[in-house]
Amino acid sequence: MSEQITALLQRAQAAKPLLAALDEGQRNRLLEAMAAALLLHKDTIIAANEKDLVNARGRISEVMLDRLRLDESRIAGMAQGLLDVVALKSPLGMVESEVKRPNGLVIRKVRVPVGVIAIIYESRPNVTSDAAALCLKSGNVCVLRGGSDAILSNTAIAEALRAGLVAADGPADAVLLVEDTTHAGAGQLMEARGLVDLLIPRGGPGLIRAVVDGARGVPVIETGTGICHIYVDAEADLDMAASILYNAKTSRPSVCNAAEVCLVHAGVAERFLPMAAGVLAPQVELRLDERAKRIIDGTPAGPDDFDTEYNDFILAVGVVDSTPAAIEHINTHSTGHSDAIITANAATAAAFTAAVDSAAVYVNASTRFTDGGEFGLGCEMGISTQKIGARGPMGLYELTSYKYVVQGNGQVR
Repeated sequence: MSEQITALLQRAQAAKPLLAALDEGQRNRLLEAMAAALLLHKDTIIAANEKDLVNARGRISEVMLDRLRLDESRIAGMAQGLLDVVALKSPLGMVESEVKRPNGLVIRKVRVPVGVIAIIYESRPNVTSDAAALCLKSGNVCVLRGGSDAILSNTAIAEALRAGLVAADGPADAVLLVEDTTHAGAGQLMEARGLVDLLIPRGGPGLIRAVVDGARGVPVIETGTGICHIYVDAEADLDMAASILYNAKTSRPSVCNAAEVCLVHAGVAERFLPMAAGVLAPQVELRLDERAKRIIDGTPAGPDDFDTEYNDFILAVGVVDSTPAAIEHINTHSTGHSDAIITANAATAAAFTAAVDSAAVYVNASTRFTDGGEFGLGCEMGISTQKIGARGPMGLYELTSYKYVVQGNGQVR
């Protein structure tokens, strides 16, 4: 491990007890100061972001450039995200259970910080402030390692956040940025046993796979890629289905809760597919299976089209004979992120929600709602597709652990 990264992680460990000692009011005041600092330094942040955009243009798609882009409105949204976290109640100190044993011992299970949380993420600079906010409110030190596309933006944001901490007499090292954006630098975080208490990757499937496979002795929460499905049932309100599909695919195709696949029941395919093509064209390229291709025009689907997170204006479309067939297809091809059914039949909806094995399962709503803010959690650290521990949007509670506090009055065993 490089001396620079080792020294940074040692600073993080040194800041851990300082942050854990703060009460909720003190942490809230720090968050408010960080929000104010983002607005104060917005011109510097935008100037840095413009340089990142220039450097990235021609190397990444327009959709991904939009993910990277910052303006006054987005920075204001980042600042508001910090204030939204202030309004949330911290889980720290929450007593989850209390048992009094026959010998008089009182055993309480209490929520506590994890410690030092490192986040490896790609070109979404808003993650820098979101992650810092959630870590600080939950009593954790935040170590950020973004991608090379956003390094200037992330550096400017982190410097503003740290300036806010200093202005409010807080520990500046509660938020730290790893400026080494090489694979070797990321690998060092994956092997920092004893210095990193939890590692969270947030990005595309390649990044997530690399972190999960490369972690050595550092616990990892796997955030999921989003091959999200919209299934239009035989008893769907087709106008509603078209509206939901349009939103799920086009409102922001670069994010993980955007729809990548639409499945349509054969009983309504002749009516619904022309409606879908009408609302999506010409913006969205349709990749069609054999049955869908007989009804509407589009690109024939290849062998990987139903297993791809496009992050673009592309949608794979297939026709199925039944809800069980749709469920089987989704459980085979979904990444377990977010999947939806459009139906007026309550029994069909119940069967779908019971059988689809995803972190978020929707009935008559867009998958675009899988988000910490939309779920009332404030900004999120990511969407976990794991089944053990955190699942779905990861807010404050998911960034805490617990300890047992045992109160006695002289008991011995």
